[in-house]
Amino acid sequence: MTSKDRAYLRSLANQIEPIFQIGKSGISDNLIKQLDDVLEARELIKITVLETSPEYANDIADEIAEKTRSTVVQVMGRKITLYRKKKKDSKIGINV
Repeated sequence: MTSKDRAYLRSLANQIEPIFQIGKSGISDNLIKQLDDVLEARELIKITVLETSPEYANDIADEIAEKTRSTVVQVMGRKITLYRKKKKDSKIGINV
């Protein structure tokens, strides 16, 4: 992913709200399944890491990206932005 692609995705992410929160229970298999489904539907998502989380946002972002085969666009404070191109009918159209 080029820096221009990343900047474009960050600009799109400014307009969306976080749809998941990760707290003290951390990352579960159920959460990964839900994130996988949402990434396939939306391509670009935001996640909030609560203060009660046992891990740092950067570590959580890397683990989620690996398990969902997505790309970390940005980690800003406690907000994580992830991208994964749809298998069919991609609306964003960035090749990762």
